[in-house]
Formats: sequence, C-alpha cells, structure tokens
Amino acid sequence: MRYLHRTTAAGRLSDKAVALVVKRAAEAAGLDPRHYAGHSLRAGLATSAAAVGVSERAIMRQTGHTSERMVRRYIRDGSLFRDNAAAVVGL
Repeated sequence: MRYLHRTTAAGRLSDKAVALVVKRAAEAAGLDPRHYAGHSLRAGLATSAAAVGVSERAIMRQTGHTSERMVRRYIRDGSLFRDNAAAVVGL
C-alpha cells in the first residue's frame, strides 16, 4: 500500500493527516504501515515528557487529556531504553 497524497496547507493537521505522515514514514523505513498511526506519537510524547520529569498536568495540557487516569495510560514504562546492560556500556 502506498501513501502518495502530498499536499500542504496552513493550519493544524487533522488526525487523519498525522496518521498518513506516520504511515509514510514507516513505509519509507521498510516497516508495515498498517501497524503505525498518529496515536504512537501521542504516547511517545507523554512517555518522553514523563521520563524527564514533566508534570502530569503539563503533559495533559499538551495532549488534551482531561483526567490523570487516562494520561497515565499513555505514559509507558520507558526504563527499557535507560536501564539495560547495553545502555550502561554505551551501545
């Protein structure tokens, strides 16, 4: 499946436009675009922000979440990439 629609416009991107950008990037990287969407970006932002100490309230303002419970579902355990043997030895 190829995503070739290439137009730009002023203003915000719709959720569908973000999904297409992500799918194009996944496909360009040789990945199956059916497994990727814009949702991954939202969870990635929440996880990265929490990992460096950004408050849940600040994350919620950025992501548009209205409850702590929901934003916590988006914050993934990011220790996989920080607390492992390869990271300690600089790989």
